Amino acid sequence: MDLFDASAAAETLKDAPLAERMRPRTLDEYVGQDHLLGVGKLLRRLIESDTLTSLIFWGPPGSGKTTLARVIANATKSHFIFFSAILSGIKEIREIVKEAEEEKKYRGRNTILFVDEIHRFNKSQQDAFLPYVERGTFTIIGATTETPAFGGGAPLLSRCKVLVLNPLSQEEVGQILRSALADPERGLGTSGLAADDDALALMAEQSGGDGRVALNTLETAARLAKNGRIDLEAVREAIQKKPLLYDKGGEEHYNVISAFIKSMRGSDPDGALYWLARMIEAGEDPIFILRRMVILASEDIGNADPRALQVAVAALQGFQLVGMPEGRIIMAQAVTYLATAPKSNASYVGIDAALAEVRKSGALPVPLHIRNAPTRLMKDLGYHKGYKYAHDHEGGYAAQDYLPERLEGKRFYAPQGHGYEKTIKERMDYIRTVKENDRE
Repeated sequence: MDLFDASAAAETLKDAPLAERMRPRTLDEYVGQDHLLGVGKLLRRLIESDTLTSLIFWGPPGSGKTTLARVIANATKSHFIFFSAILSGIKEIREIVKEAEEEKKYRGRNTILFVDEIHRFNKSQQDAFLPYVERGTFTIIGATTETPAFGGGAPLLSRCKVLVLNPLSQEEVGQILRSALADPERGLGTSGLAADDDALALMAEQSGGDGRVALNTLETAARLAKNGRIDLEAVREAIQKKPLLYDKGGEEHYNVISAFIKSMRGSDPDGALYWLARMIEAGEDPIFILRRMVILASEDIGNADPRALQVAVAALQGFQLVGMPEGRIIMAQAVTYLATAPKSNASYVGIDAALAEVRKSGALPVPLHIRNAPTRLMKDLGYHKGYKYAHDHEGGYAAQDYLPERLEGKRFYAPQGHGYEKTIKERMDYIRTVKENDRE
């Protein structure tokens, strides 16, 4: 970069948003990810020893993935190239290869290729990059907010080490905000502004661990400040309504629905209501939520409380009748019922066990006495012979076998002895006793 370029870059930075101006340039300025960058930790050792390998940074928005890649490039004196897995194609890859080769040949500098949204790499991009990664033409650092399993375990992924970046803590976000307020060169240090502690705390809390969101809020609050002070009123006005981290097709979608299901399964109505609220507020499809509740009513409650399935189905139908916003009340009623109901997965385990047996033993013959016999020939062959009609016997039960002969005595359903399944278990114990006595 010549003097003219440096001057132009400085002028551009001056007009950039606060979050861009405050982007860390060195490891000392970088805040967060101590599990990777602390003294003696893996990434710091790789940087300091200049033995960097291709990496994938997996973390939520605003956790510092792009910034960290730039910091690494600065620390290792490497040439930095930005590549979008969505917007760039094979033509750009050829240009990148040429640029990296020239940097190495004429300036003796390694190249770090930063790939944004690396999970969106298509096969042609992967195939085009792979030989140059293996050859060491450049080192790839990828960034993703989603599970980094692009391309079904592609060869390129196997050559990258995945490092997890965590959301910033409220203390770390507060540190970033205070630095931006004090910095006279890139921040608000020359504005004479001060911020109340509770205003800073609210910005940190509402950022959701996203440093960029916090700095954007600070920049807006600074414009709304009165008498040179950023107070709670200015911050609340600046925040308005913060969009929740929730990508309906991505990682956080599955994290939140998993937390919702596990809270109901774990009999925690408070946790279940919280995760329900998170999904409603983020704009999740209520029908998707209600369908999952219908599944849970059978999978995790089953016959411990047979009414649970009725409640879940009624909630689905009720919501379809009234919609939002009143539908949230119907959902909440069903969620709290399902969360507090006795639990049993005996039906779920039973059908899976039966399916496993069928797949193992195949189509075993139906016992003759429970076969259908609509014709004379079938009756002559013994179909239906010896069948006992249950209603003709005391207690509505007749002792006979219903499984194929090879599976006689096999049990798939084992009621767990609490909730309504306690009654079912007692009934099954009685039936088995009658059956054993009849055989004697």
